[in-house]
Amino acid sequence: MTIVLAGGSGFLGRKLAARLEHDRHQVVVLTRRPRKDRHSDVAWHPDGSAGSLAGHLDGVDAVVNLAGEGIADRRWSRDRKTALRDSRLLATRALVRAMATCQTPPRVLVSASGVGYYGPHGDEAVTERTPAGPDFLARLCVEWEQEARAAEGRATRVAMVRTGLVLDAKGGALPRMLPAFRLGLGATIGSGRQFMPWIHVADWVSMVLWLIESERGTGAFNATAPEPVTNRDFTSTLGRVLRRPAVLHAPEFALKLGLGDMSYLLIAGQRALPARAEELGFRFSFRALEPALQDILSVQGVSAPPR
Repeated sequence: MTIVLAGGSGFLGRKLAARLEHDRHQVVVLTRRPRKDRHSDVAWHPDGSAGSLAGHLDGVDAVVNLAGEGIADRRWSRDRKTALRDSRLLATRALVRAMATCQTPPRVLVSASGVGYYGPHGDEAVTERTPAGPDFLARLCVEWEQEARAAEGRATRVAMVRTGLVLDAKGGALPRMLPAFRLGLGATIGSGRQFMPWIHVADWVSMVLWLIESERGTGAFNATAPEPVTNRDFTSTLGRVLRRPAVLHAPEFALKLGLGDMSYLLIAGQRALPARAEELGFRFSFRALEPALQDILSVQGVSAPPR
């Protein structure tokens, strides 16, 4: 297959591209910063218009849209929220408009979204049938998905991937946690009762590939493991895998003081379940957190310290 990957220079984009290339698919990466050593990189500056994108999309098998500024890269000022919104909506709009002008449109668009779609739900289980929440992230996800759904038609199937916390030793949030945990400074955040809907990076990649290939893969899918855990359980499990104590506590007020609105990422949570993926037959390699962390921290070269 030929797959166009928008936002392919990010953490998840690189992982997905590597798997696709390993499986001998042809990958075209749309990126703001093309690498000279990668002939498959195509420069783009998404502003919401189709521009010359159609020439890269016409006749390809699939488009995977992961474009967008990093949610947790910096504090959420008013300008930062605008950048988070525009980077997602304009990129998706540009892809959809370009696809509409293709003589042979891609047969599937897999577009990123997030479990932030649901807003905080305490310990209530949420599935793809749960309505959207009212907060900033939820509204952002709703608008993002609306842009992607505009590509639906006879020729093109659309799937949205509502991603949780993707676990990998060399990308995403986990490497930021490891130094403190390895020093025995791992801490429960806020009440510790908020759920953390996690997924092993290998399962995330496999789910995207499954959505590309499965004709039944339409609409929204929670890209989260079947066994979400609370922050308290996550903290104790990571400490146990690293064989380090994890008994400290980061109070909610301190997080709000230090991070402002972005503290919402840490103190709110969703007990998100991958109901639709499991109903349609997707099989997770890592359902429970401890085996997932053991695999990530051993196979990827971040071994636990000696006893």
